[in-house]
Amino acid sequence: MWDVFLSYSRGDVERVRPLARALRDGGLEVFTDETGVASFAGISDTIRRELARSKALLAFYSTGYPERAACQWELTTAHLAGLGEGDPRRRVMVVNPEPATDHIHPVELRDARHASADDLAALVADVRAHLARLDGPMPIAEPGVRRWLLGTPQPRPDFLGRLSELWQVHSALHAHAAPLVTGRAAAHAVQIRGMAGIGKTALAQEYALRFEAAYPGGVCWVNGEAYEDSVRMLGTNGPDDLFAYFDAIGEPFLWIVDAAPADRLAAREIAAMAAPHPLGHTLFTLRGRAHDTLGTPVDLGPLDAPHARVLVGGDEALADAVDGHPLALGLLGRAVRAGHHPGTLYDRLHARGRSLLDTLADEDVTGAVVRDVDTTDAADVLRCAAALHPLPLTVEEAERILAAADRVPRIVARRRAASGVRELRARGLLTPAADERWSLHPVTQHAWHHHDPAPARTEALRHAALRTLCGRRDSRDPATLAFPGTRREAPMAAPSESERMAAYDIQVELVTRIGVQELAPGTGSLREALTSLKSLIDFTRATLHTYSVSLERGSQTGAPTVQSLAYTLINETIRPFTSTWHPRLAAYEARCPADTAPLDHEAAWPKGDEMRAELAALREPLVRIAEGLGGISGADFGVAATG
Repeated sequence: MWDVFLSYSRGDVERVRPLARALRDGGLEVFTDETGVASFAGISDTIRRELARSKALLAFYSTGYPERAACQWELTTAHLAGLGEGDPRRRVMVVNPEPATDHIHPVELRDARHASADDLAALVADVRAHLARLDGPMPIAEPGVRRWLLGTPQPRPDFLGRLSELWQVHSALHAHAAPLVTGRAAAHAVQIRGMAGIGKTALAQEYALRFEAAYPGGVCWVNGEAYEDSVRMLGTNGPDDLFAYFDAIGEPFLWIVDAAPADRLAAREIAAMAAPHPLGHTLFTLRGRAHDTLGTPVDLGPLDAPHARVLVGGDEALADAVDGHPLALGLLGRAVRAGHHPGTLYDRLHARGRSLLDTLADEDVTGAVVRDVDTTDAADVLRCAAALHPLPLTVEEAERILAAADRVPRIVARRRAASGVRELRARGLLTPAADERWSLHPVTQHAWHHHDPAPARTEALRHAALRTLCGRRDSRDPATLAFPGTRREAPMAAPSESERMAAYDIQVELVTRIGVQELAPGTGSLREALTSLKSLIDFTRATLHTYSVSLERGSQTGAPTVQSLAYTLINETIRPFTSTWHPRLAAYEARCPADTAPLDHEAAWPKGDEMRAELAALREPLVRIAEGLGGISGADFGVAATG
């Protein structure tokens, strides 16, 4: 039997080895998976067996940990084992090597005290103390559902990824279990939202299958489109009977209302479909985004690119063509497995005539994607977005197109454009991009192409869009567009206000950090320098998220952007330094005698001078990045590069 199952991301292997060594030196039996679990293969029989032979799981919860499917399988299994014993934290311990905690899921673990890898002796003592309170190995339940009401759905073999979303749902449903972190003392409903075919029902089903052990009172699946009929299948005659039914069970239960009709019912009417007893946890799935008060939203976007490619047999072009849309990916993937060539499918997907997706499904699946385009304003704005696709659309651009096509005053066109964007956003048919722009998903465009009730109107708006945009083609205009077939490249767009603010915030943080501000020989702490640089990575990512700026490498030509400078700062400047020196310094710190001060121990490190030299060498690239950010923000803090 193992005392500890050590769970960690492959990218953290060097950081984890000193921890594993310290645990074994402390007399503990430690299981580490040296080979790893194949991506997308789920949890292997070996891992399940070794977890069942372990007392507890110790998760090295770095920022990369939740991105690894194998890590999440291991964590979920141990989490549910403890949950079955009454405490989800009983069989899980967390080592958090990061300064923040918001990357930790589920919320119960975020609420727990996290051990630190900086003091390995204390960590081993904490682990031993926790293990002393456990009797025997963790009880690992065999796969399968024990108690379902209204039928038992089967696992879907094409369900991949979505691990972060699964934990978001679970954490939101149980946020009241950690009131000091979440600020909630009572359970709230959760709503999974997204466009048709994006996988809302599949996510709810997968959550119920994986986390069924958290609901000993059962799982109840209700069809929101036929709510009364679904409830009658329970053999009850109304809310009073349902209350008595679950009151007699006396255990927490999961109440799923699938396909809640948000397009025709008000929020209060949908809320009336929630669990009929306080012990119930309510999960809605719905397409619209208009009912923010209905419950905590989990907005479902496209499937990530690696999993999307797996579903279509690895063909990147086919996966990109439907931009991670699970329904389309599933249909195309089955066609590939049936022997159809991906290139042929790609051509047919863009051909005129009947939709390839409808043909593969042998039914009209694309009609459901755009059924909510039921007003003139919404239809016209969708046509404008389709004319500009794949570029995002702004309200101002839709206003100009409508004004040109209909020869109406701009104020009238603006009111119609704003109304259309608002309606499409509420129905999940436009998704927000940066700087008040709105993106149209390619599957939505595909569906609209085959179900547009007025194709002549679409053609008129397409012509208006081209006339409006081409009328502004001027090399002196920073917003000039580059059209296919032309050799002239579009000039670099001027930074937006959001980019300027993001550049300024990162610039201020950067120029005050160790690296830009020199660390004199024999002064300061190398550990503090590492921590400062690591926190700068977190600050930069948080700032980009705050201002909706992406993190991109950027091209080799053209003026630097916030995206490219942030990418260089994180991935090409700081991370190579910290990934090299953090494990080396941590290994040396682990050998610090009990009667020696940490700073004195650090000062005697033979590699200290080498690390200080490399830290000093960081100054020049960091100052260049600060200057580049200053060129965007317009601020100058008087920090000049040497040489």
